[in-house]
Amino acid sequence: MKILLSAYACEPNKGSEPGVGWNWALALVRRGHQVWVITRKNNQASIELELARLGEPYTSNLHFLYYDTPNWILRLKKMGLGVQLYYALWQRGILQVARDAHATHQFDVTQHLTFGVWRQPTQMYKLGIPCIFGPVGGGESSPWGLVRGMPSFKARASEYLRFAVNGLSLLNPALRKCLKQSAVIVSKTPETAAWVAKLGIKSLVSLEIGIAPERISKNSLVPIKGKVRCLYAGRLISMKGIHLALMAIAQVQQKGIDATFTIVGNGPLLEHFQAQSSALGIADKVTFTGQLNQADLFAKYREHDVLLFPSLHDSSGNVVLESFAQSLPVLCLNLGGPGVMVDDTCGRAIEVRDVMQEVTVKRLADALTDFASSPELMQQFRVGAKAKAIASSWDATVERVYMPIEQAFTNNNA
Repeated sequence: MKILLSAYACEPNKGSEPGVGWNWALALVRRGHQVWVITRKNNQASIELELARLGEPYTSNLHFLYYDTPNWILRLKKMGLGVQLYYALWQRGILQVARDAHATHQFDVTQHLTFGVWRQPTQMYKLGIPCIFGPVGGGESSPWGLVRGMPSFKARASEYLRFAVNGLSLLNPALRKCLKQSAVIVSKTPETAAWVAKLGIKSLVSLEIGIAPERISKNSLVPIKGKVRCLYAGRLISMKGIHLALMAIAQVQQKGIDATFTIVGNGPLLEHFQAQSSALGIADKVTFTGQLNQADLFAKYREHDVLLFPSLHDSSGNVVLESFAQSLPVLCLNLGGPGVMVDDTCGRAIEVRDVMQEVTVKRLADALTDFASSPELMQQFRVGAKAKAIASSWDATVERVYMPIEQAFTNNNA
């Protein structure tokens, strides 16, 4: 097929949304398709350099169309216009680029890929060809029992606002039309699918992230009975649930178990979490490393027993897949993307719906206690985590969405 991707964020050798745009394009080429990508001009230099390095089949089958808004809008963005407003204007601007390219190449399918937020409609369905909207997330929200325990009023207010914005988005006529006109809608999580379903529209549930095979390591730490070395990686903000993790570590310590916690990352709540560690009497067990480069972060995965990642509403959770690739089990909440990825073969996803913060912390502590008590269980989790990584390649991620589309295309052209 000839496929046109809308990927505002698309850069090689990057994580998060830029990595999604880039790796989906590569995977589609490996599936035998001709792929065109509309992205931002500031991605051009790194893309062209990496394409030249990769060579065939990518140089012949992967094409890029670069677009940015007029300079006066770019200047407003730099002056504080806001990424989301700029992104909305960019989405409108690429429609003519897409129409011109379609007139020349006659695409079979178009897909909106990044940013992957269900509230933000695409214009690509207006090309008059089948449009895939997603994978998109953003429908995830923190359970109310956990919102009340967040570290600040600002954090709590942000959660209430998030829920309200999702509700109001259902009234957006542009979004409603986009969802109804798209041939396929892909939601990252069941929570986002539930919001889409409020408009009477079904969506496929499939995460958008994957792991490259070369990232999967054969080396890992040997578990030690009575000890659990926990790791967190990500932003130091309220919705990541670090305050819950610290309270769980304190409870495990009170049981006489040697629990340590390494926190990788930066963010506005660094001093708050340092103070919380001291107040809980575990400051000597908690290490704050700051931001690490990718090589050092992957080394940290291999030095620990479990990724403790109690995020309240991650749509995906790249660190979970990265942990799996290093044979590191994961302890998370059964929410959002981490809740989709983690099961009893590779860790624990704690049920937290309709419970208060105290119950959540106890469940996290109980799981860590189980981990520390059974090196055999942890070794099983390590094997399961690696198996999850192997099954979560970029090729497998893209195949879940495109297999039925390719079959329909083949049947229609038989």
